[in-house]
Amino acid sequence: MAEDKVLLLTQEAYDKLKEELAWREGEYRDDIIAKVAAARAEGDLSENGGYQAAREAQRKNQGRIDELTVKLRSAKILEAPEAGNVGNGSLVTLDVMGNEMQYVLGSRDLAVATKYEIISPESPIGAAIMGAKQGDTVSYKAPNGRDIKVTIKESKPLQA
Repeated sequence: MAEDKVLLLTQEAYDKLKEELAWREGEYRDDIIAKVAAARAEGDLSENGGYQAAREAQRKNQGRIDELTVKLRSAKILEAPEAGNVGNGSLVTLDVMGNEMQYVLGSRDLAVATKYEIISPESPIGAAIMGAKQGDTVSYKAPNGRDIKVTIKESKPLQA
């Protein structure tokens, strides 16, 4: 993630990522350190599967800590547009070729705070509905090259 890119999150998503970071830096890290120490005490580290697994868990945990730190540093709490307007943080009900679907428009990191699937604003469908209004019909080009029509049946701010 680029340092200058702002990550738009709901307050709930921000809080959940912050909780995960605290857990990974505290309790979970302590558990891994204990496993590394216990495995190290068994002797020959080159053939010690438990030691190798604990060290791998330690590397993965540190990677996630680094990722969360960057995300939280660049996070901005989003203010979803008012009902009827589509933007980051909107819960939209769409009619896509006769099929009704519900999504949240925003970054995939919002998934920690909602049961709904996420549509990225950078995706073809996300870009097409961004800025539209309830009742509008927009179209986007599918990967197969076909134009797909989408009607926004409802748009409201995502509520926790």
